[in-house]
Amino acid sequence: MNPSPRPASRGASVASREVIPALASAIACITIVGTGLSLSMTLLALRLAGQGYSAHAIGLNPAAGAFAVLAGAAFVPALARRIGVKLLLLLALLIGGLSLMSFALTNDYWAWLAIRAVFSGALSILFVTSEYWINAIAPPRQRGFVLGFYATSLSTGFAAGPLILGFAGTAGATPFVVATVFFALAALPIVLWSGKAPEIKSTPSVPLLGFLTSVPAATLAGLLHGAIETASLGLLPVYALCAGLSPETGALFVSLFALGNILFQLPIGFVSDQMDRGRLLLSLGVFGLCGAIALALAGPSRLVLFCGLLVIWGGGVGSLYAVGLAHLGSRYRGPDLASANAAFIMLYSLGMLGGPPIAGFGMDLVPPNGFFFSIAALLALYLGLVCGRSRVGRPDK
Repeated sequence: MNPSPRPASRGASVASREVIPALASAIACITIVGTGLSLSMTLLALRLAGQGYSAHAIGLNPAAGAFAVLAGAAFVPALARRIGVKLLLLLALLIGGLSLMSFALTNDYWAWLAIRAVFSGALSILFVTSEYWINAIAPPRQRGFVLGFYATSLSTGFAAGPLILGFAGTAGATPFVVATVFFALAALPIVLWSGKAPEIKSTPSVPLLGFLTSVPAATLAGLLHGAIETASLGLLPVYALCAGLSPETGALFVSLFALGNILFQLPIGFVSDQMDRGRLLLSLGVFGLCGAIALALAGPSRLVLFCGLLVIWGGGVGSLYAVGLAHLGSRYRGPDLASANAAFIMLYSLGMLGGPPIAGFGMDLVPPNGFFFSIAALLALYLGLVCGRSRVGRPDK
């Protein structure tokens, strides 16, 4: 008789019973938040356009949110250490819901900018804490798969928001109430099923900007993903118009890009559990660079080929986010992991600010394919910076 396997098996079973509900709760929470967020962002843009504001003025509204995330994310680990991860997450949901209701109380543009800043501050707390929670408790051997599942769920939530808006309408307070209800529902998994959240008991040993030099492949992947995702979602319809296609075709391009994000996260997350994630990030960068050039060369004149490439390319560059997070999770623990996630979110927000102007400038210089050439240039810069650091040889599992 050998009694040792039985206690080990029991321990693994207990761990699974504790970890799986916690992971499911955190992922369900942030997916519901993503649904309410995409619903509200689409709604705000449509309401501002309906009031006659210019595209520049409409674009300033999300920019205010991105600046708020940049300013607020750095303080999230310290707040989580003082009041606890779970309580901070619930507090952020409350602030987010109250902010959404505040939008319904006024149509003043400047008031909306202020509310958007508060709302985005709550969002920075939600994403930093939930991603830290998922990263901290994910089984090391399945971390990439878990974060791929998280990214898939979040992308699905983002896609569902505008569809729900089609039923709720865009007039009056009703759509804001619907978005607020989603934020309230997001609290239920955390309250009912999540179990004990990971604690942050000490200050990080790595300064926030130190993650740029210690794991540039992961942290800069967040910046790159923010730039490419925001530029693609915002400017692919403009790309279609510049190519002489219809607005409906431009909307199709956005949907195909988002579809790639949904389809490829899980398989690439699984692959990331089988190999060094630093090398995988470089491979995704090379793939994205080649894909952007291929899309520019194919062009919309070869529409079927272009659409197929767009799905595959969207899945490849969209996986930078989940693989980057998994890479950080394999390198850091506790307060350092929370700070690494905060740095990741800050760089993602910086990419959101810089990506659309860079891609738009490229499209103005070389219409319309300058869009893809400018993204290719960003990917080449990423590859150059990361290879220059020579930090991809260390296994991360």
